Amino acid sequence: MFGSAWPQVLRYADLLVDAAVVRGLIGPREVPRLWDRHLLNCVQIAGVFPAGSRVCDLGSGAGLPGLVVALARPDVQMTLLEPLLRRTTFLDEVVADLGVDNVRVVRGRAEEHAGAGFDAVTARAVAPLDRLVRWALPMCRPGGTLVAMKGAGAVEELAGAEQALRRAGAASSRVREQAFSPQWSGVLAVEVIAGETVAADKPRRPRRRRRS
Repeated sequence: MFGSAWPQVLRYADLLVDAAVVRGLIGPREVPRLWDRHLLNCVQIAGVFPAGSRVCDLGSGAGLPGLVVALARPDVQMTLLEPLLRRTTFLDEVVADLGVDNVRVVRGRAEEHAGAGFDAVTARAVAPLDRLVRWALPMCRPGGTLVAMKGAGAVEELAGAEQALRRAGAASSRVREQAFSPQWSGVLAVEVIAGETVAADKPRRPRRRRRS
């Protein structure tokens, strides 16, 4: 699945087990299941993106799934978008360590990148779907795709977010099993296509304090 990037994947795994755990980006209990639950899980969506796609990993955290996808797909231009400094610092260090040239790390929030025109936005364990579409679809070009990795409740979550998808300007949506190759069991992902016009999620104004 990773081809010539396999040594980089092994090095990334070492960094997740060591520095990511020390800095609190990965829980110690996740170490024994790092490959099955995280690395091999995330790479299943790597085949979804057309060649040359501009993809944003929203709320990238320790680089899952964005960095995994970028290693498996060197033709994809990946942006790792993350609001927390300690996480972007880690990601910058990892990208430099691995020598990856198709990845950029950006510190920021989704609403700051509305209109960015990404071909796709991906997210894993970031937010419920009704919130996620409000953040992600404005970042996509018309016809762009949100690929949200979800668990066994993906179908129910999509059904419950129908109104939010309509308000956000989604053209279509579905749950599909994504797999990097037919030989592997896939993962469930919600795929949402952005319409011609999408509604950006407006930043909330701070509440005014009442005078006593």
